[in-house]
Amino acid sequence: MAVTWTASGQADDIQKRVSIAVLAFEGVRPFQFSLPCEFFGAEHGAGARTELRICGLSDGPLRSAAGIVINADHGLDELARADVVIIPSWHLPHQRPPYRLLNALRTARTNGAILVGLCLGAYVLAEAGLLDGRRATTHWAFADDFRERFPKVELAETQLYVDDDNLLTSAGVAAGIDCCLHLAKRLFGAQFANHVARNMVAAPHRAGGQMQYIDRPMPATNRDSRLRDVLFEIVRTIDEKHSIDSVANRLGMSRRNFTRLFVQTFGVSFFDWLTDMRLALAARALEATSRSVEQIALETGFGSVVTFRSRFSARYGVSPSSWRKAYLRQS
Repeated sequence: MAVTWTASGQADDIQKRVSIAVLAFEGVRPFQFSLPCEFFGAEHGAGARTELRICGLSDGPLRSAAGIVINADHGLDELARADVVIIPSWHLPHQRPPYRLLNALRTARTNGAILVGLCLGAYVLAEAGLLDGRRATTHWAFADDFRERFPKVELAETQLYVDDDNLLTSAGVAAGIDCCLHLAKRLFGAQFANHVARNMVAAPHRAGGQMQYIDRPMPATNRDSRLRDVLFEIVRTIDEKHSIDSVANRLGMSRRNFTRLFVQTFGVSFFDWLTDMRLALAARALEATSRSVEQIALETGFGSVVTFRSRFSARYGVSPSSWRKAYLRQS
């Protein structure tokens, strides 16, 4: 039975077991294949609420790129009937998917399924014509090739993942974690998604608009060492006021140069990084302490509890009090 979706994108009835089909094919990259299986097939993930189906592109055992043998119990007919279809990766972009796979994806789309293309899996969705007129992303290294081959797709090449009308695409390998967390939130709500993340010891969820780390990692120079030290100090004194100007001054840099360095290094603005850090620390305080919401708002540097509640709800989809109650129930 197909799952229906509310205007907010959450499953209309979370008591239904959502059928999730993951494509397996010869030469699939094992890490990317295992991500959706770990999120939606294991009991410590969302496995209690889903029916995970491994759908083989061809009959018989399939061998991953690392030599791991995968026994797919289902075929493309089952993929076409699923509530959620995940293409965990693909061969090199020039290898066109077979027609029977493209047709199964089109059928799934017609049936109202959520379709997910992780990393080069976006190529498969694009080859099926499903991304025409939609926003999408893929691994940054293939952005020029993707844009040339699929001019009807609005490529957001710097984003970690994109969700456009039940069509989800993600960037490079690690961004698949963020995309799967986003999908878990859509299916089962923010509280459950964060519960899954904690159980899996996954990194805090990064918003899809956060940029891919296209530029090189921060080199080991004296200036960069000072930047790391300053950021650690900011986390330690998160309750204090911190601004671009104050941090730039401590580093002996102009506001403009500091802003450019920060975005190149971390993929987000200093303000967004600071807000994310404060919200993450606040969420942990709500889970681990009995301090009041008002006190936590002050301790994490929001100053105003009204501002804190607004920012928290916008980021996590629930109020701070609801977050705490949900965590206590899950614990």
